[in-house]
Amino acid sequence: MEDLDRRLVGLLLADGRMSYTDLGRATGLSTSAVHQRVRRLEERGVVTGYTAQVSPDALGLPLTALISVAPFDPSAPDDVPDRLRHITEIEDCHSVAGVESYILKVRVATPGDLEDLLARIRSAANVSTHTTVVLSTPWEGRSASAAPRDVS
Repeated sequence: MEDLDRRLVGLLLADGRMSYTDLGRATGLSTSAVHQRVRRLEERGVVTGYTAQVSPDALGLPLTALISVAPFDPSAPDDVPDRLRHITEIEDCHSVAGVESYILKVRVATPGDLEDLLARIRSAANVSTHTTVVLSTPWEGRSASAAPRDVS
C-alpha cells in the first residue's frame, strides 16, 4: 500500500466521518482524487466499513474481561466461533496459538454477569475457560498497520 493510501486510512481510523474535502486538505489531494482513492480502498477491502465508537461505561458495561477458551475434547470439530456467535456480550473472538484455542473479549455490567456469561460460554461451546479481568484500558482500537512507517 502506498504511503498516501496509508495516510488516508490513518485519518479515517481517527475520524471515520471526515469529509473528502478535509481528507484532501490533510493530504494535499483534491476532493475528487481523495474520493477515488477511498473508493479504491473500499473496493480492495482495505476499508471494510465505518462505525461509531461508543463508551462501554455509558452503555452500562463497565467490566471488560479477556476469556481464553480451550476445548475439553481436542479431537472435536473446531466450531467454537459458530457456537458462540449468538452471545452478544462477546465483542471479539481471536483464534490463537498456544494452550488455548481462542481468546474472547467481553463486556458486561457486573461480576455476577461475568459469572453467568462464563457458564453460558462453557455450556454452548463445551470448553474450559481462563479469565482475566481488565482493570483499566489506557488505549484500545489502535491500528498500527495504518500509520506511516518510520524507517529511520
